[in-house]
Amino acid sequence: MRLSDMLTEYIMDMINETGDAEIKRNELANHFGCVPSQINYVLTSRFTPEQGYIVESRRGGGGYIRITRVNTDKSASLMHIVNSVGNSLDRMTAEVMINNLLAVNAINADTARLLASALSDRALSPVEPRGRDIVRASIFKNMILNLTGR
Repeated sequence: MRLSDMLTEYIMDMINETGDAEIKRNELANHFGCVPSQINYVLTSRFTPEQGYIVESRRGGGGYIRITRVNTDKSASLMHIVNSVGNSLDRMTAEVMINNLLAVNAINADTARLLASALSDRALSPVEPRGRDIVRASIFKNMILNLTGR
């Protein structure tokens, strides 16, 4: 397992236990034997508002970083995802969004697999590589809108 995955899992466990995670970046870096910038990378790539998280930080000697999962209903989560997708969507971002929807129970595992399959590079192979992200965004938004009943 990669370090960023271990850090994510550790933080997610904290969030699942108490509803949020309060960490000290340097202490967490020491615990995992990494540099503090690795913690920053995980926070900025895996705990974003688009993924349903609020990250607050307080600087100084007693400083901390608090990560909170935003609790919304299924329809609001789905519409938030639709609104956050622009005209283009790369495969990795699509996978993160699908996993986030799954994590907040906005979709079930079967729906997640169908979404991932429809948005895969394999499914989009007839489309020129530079056009795939545009087609992927359109398909994703339409599928999510269908789930909301709109």
